[in-house]
Amino acid sequence: MLTGIRVLVIGGDARQLEVMRKCAALDASVHAVGFDRLSEKIPGVTLAPLREELLESADALILPVVGCDENGAVSATFAEASLQLLEEHVSVLPGHCTIYTGMAKPYLRELSAKYGLKLVELLDRDDVAIYNSIPTAEGAIMMAIQHTEITIHQSKCIVLGMGRTGFTLAKTLQGMGADVKVGIRWKDEGARAAVMGWKPFATKYLADEVGGIDLLFNTIPSMIITAQILSRMPRSAVIIDLASAPGGCDFSSAEKIGIKAFLAPGLPGIVAPKTAGLIMADALVQQLLEDNPNREEGV
Repeated sequence: MLTGIRVLVIGGDARQLEVMRKCAALDASVHAVGFDRLSEKIPGVTLAPLREELLESADALILPVVGCDENGAVSATFAEASLQLLEEHVSVLPGHCTIYTGMAKPYLRELSAKYGLKLVELLDRDDVAIYNSIPTAEGAIMMAIQHTEITIHQSKCIVLGMGRTGFTLAKTLQGMGADVKVGIRWKDEGARAAVMGWKPFATKYLADEVGGIDLLFNTIPSMIITAQILSRMPRSAVIIDLASAPGGCDFSSAEKIGIKAFLAPGLPGIVAPKTAGLIMADALVQQLLEDNPNREEGV
């Protein structure tokens, strides 16, 4: 139980609704800022403007998955007006308050460090990243289906990167009957790919592998799909880039050549906000209990 823990949620999208529901259901005191246009009432959640007294009494400050930008702007789907987390807000948080987000930019990291506040980035947790790879893979395949005229079954696919998202995506494509090649950077990744029945190749040889492919999925957050690579690809091929912005594809060259290329970060919150919200909510509650161990006994 989270009895006695004062949770302040600032901004977010539909994923934050699941976070608020779970915290309130476990008896936390939950206040939410930036949900003025929310049509439903969540039991146990109090909607409020951003006030100093809310910050001063917070045990946990929960920000959206993407935290805030370098100016402190906080994305808030349900807000009437723009939201901004300023230094004056962070400065009044109590010293024991923990800030939770999906991933933090330098602005938030620097402010947290300046005022001695613990900052938890939930997307650093392996369990969150692995669970999130499922809606990411499904969303990527949905986009591929929308923008091609062929089935995934018997299509020729390349997945770049064998991290958590790349692994889940390759496995899902294989399950749908695709011919899957995997671009790898380390020998152990090649062995894992071979065991799974995929065809591994070193990413430095990507130019030799893209001829005749139908779909190219990238999870590597650096420029890897260059103009040279694009020139070797069929014009009918589709690229789905899942890496964080700006991605790993030369989108300008792709457009000039006539290859469809899409940058698609943050798919879990777009294609499956409820599932993505439940993933974040479960991880957040586990983290809150770890950070407040006595709460499990209701102390």
